[in-house]
Amino acid sequence: MIVYLFRHGRTQANAERRYLGETDQPLSNEGEAELKNARKYFCVRKVYISPKIRCAKTAEILFPNAHCALVSDLREMNFGDFEMRTADEMKDDEAYLEWVNGMCEGRCPNGEDMAQFRRRTEQAFIEILNENEGKEDVFIVAHGGTVKAVMSRFSLVQRSYWEWNAPFGGAVSAHAEKIDGEWRLTPIEE
Repeated sequence: MIVYLFRHGRTQANAERRYLGETDQPLSNEGEAELKNARKYFCVRKVYISPKIRCAKTAEILFPNAHCALVSDLREMNFGDFEMRTADEMKDDEAYLEWVNGMCEGRCPNGEDMAQFRRRTEQAFIEILNENEGKEDVFIVAHGGTVKAVMSRFSLVQRSYWEWNAPFGGAVSAHAEKIDGEWRLTPIEE
């Protein structure tokens, strides 16, 4: 089967380069316009989505005939006290500087650490693939961090978390197969 990992369309916070995780921000007007000009997937029957409104709207636009299945653990990392702030706004924030200097692996104050985020995202992905084993292709609409977490963990092409990127409203696609009882992904390079 092929897995399509879509990143939601652009929001105002994305345009302003703000940390956007738990805030349920809608797509910006520009984000909706970009998606309305993108390819539509009319034959897709089911799409797994993060519960955030930006993901639901992206799925509604790209997959107009699909049933959307909410998967809570596909949501973006919880940035805690860094949420909706820019790096520039936090340039003197000791907690933020410590987090960045630690390669963003540590716990965000009142949020998650990278290991927690990755574990929940990876487990949700495994459950989706197990549910669809031997069936049709899988479509997921989530977040940039979700795409990075899944691909850096399961891809047979070794890249770091930071090297896996999907554009707003775009996808990373990969062939999914079980190898020695574990799901592995072979990216489809475009």
